Amino acid sequence: MNIHEYQAKSILREAGVPVPAGDVAFTVKEAVDCAMRIMSETGTDTIAVKAQIHAGGRGKGGGVKIAKNIDEVSGYANQILGMNLVTHQTGPKGKLVRKLLVEQGIYQKGPSDIKEFYMSILLNRATGKNMIMYSPQGGMDIEAVAANTPELIFKEEVEPIGIQPFQARRIAFNLGLSGKAFSQMVKFVISLYGAYLKADASLFEINPVVKTSNDDIIAADAKVNIDDNALFRHSNFDAMRDRDEEDPYELEASDSNLNFVKLDGNVGCMVNGAGLAMATMDIIKLSGGDPANFLDVGGGANANTVAAGFRIILKDPNVKAILVNIFGGIVRCDRVAQGIVDAYKEIGNISVPVIVRLQGTNAMEGKELIDSSGLKVFTAITLQEAADLVKRVV
Repeated sequence: MNIHEYQAKSILREAGVPVPAGDVAFTVKEAVDCAMRIMSETGTDTIAVKAQIHAGGRGKGGGVKIAKNIDEVSGYANQILGMNLVTHQTGPKGKLVRKLLVEQGIYQKGPSDIKEFYMSILLNRATGKNMIMYSPQGGMDIEAVAANTPELIFKEEVEPIGIQPFQARRIAFNLGLSGKAFSQMVKFVISLYGAYLKADASLFEINPVVKTSNDDIIAADAKVNIDDNALFRHSNFDAMRDRDEEDPYELEASDSNLNFVKLDGNVGCMVNGAGLAMATMDIIKLSGGDPANFLDVGGGANANTVAAGFRIILKDPNVKAILVNIFGGIVRCDRVAQGIVDAYKEIGNISVPVIVRLQGTNAMEGKELIDSSGLKVFTAITLQEAADLVKRVV
């Protein structure tokens, strides 16, 4: 589950990770009131006004502004709220900005130079261990740093017993820190890793981590992804879900307990099992089509789940055909076939060709059931037959 920056920072703050003072605002007035409160409490003379959407690249897209007075806060809030923010992660359609993070500016001049670092925590799937990835070159162009100077990207793998103080010190040393900033970074890393574990996160990304002119270490930005499989352990995280930011197709699929990912192709696919779904997408591609989605109906496919899958796929105007590929292992093919027939009749007229490939337990019985239903459904037993049918109708 993705969450907004202001929500991510509330998780960090609770874990003792230093973050700027700030709060969420839904209107210009709320933004101004929040800015005035922050200025009064912290003494800062600058305020960051930041668009809250589930996408990176907000600064380059014009969604992050630094205000030097209350009038500028009001102007920037009015400018950003309601804008359609386009970044390299949103695609050309962009995303509507419905809320702002208004927070304390931390780039004031002082006795030492301000520096920006990059830091993230994620699972290294090759080793099965968590990994801290960091760089002395943080900020908006971290992708260019990784591409052009990979030697500036460091990795610290953490054993299951947890991060050790010597590892946090090594990170601070590789970032070129000393004195107060060094000790502050050690505390920052240990607290950040603790927050990552406590939240059952799949990703923590802090870009940038800022060393202020007073040698404090602060998370100036935060991207946090929560492992969906662990949400049952965090009832408080459910309120952080922003349904406005999620793909409506994927949202509807989730409500029907379906695993769905929207793609840009012309052949919808409905499959039981993620591995078979990947193979089905390959066969669609090899047959001259392009998969329009990834849809896994799971091992208990029935009329309700099949009907829900059909409805979601058919909402995509680019879909020219639907390929249903079922392996009857846990579930019998004749039961799935009956579900397909019932779902087809429930929905009514399906305007695109439907190809059903059944293999496994009672596959022939399932094929006969569909063939005798009188519906406009093509059946196949082998993948090659299904591929030939896709090629014919697309």
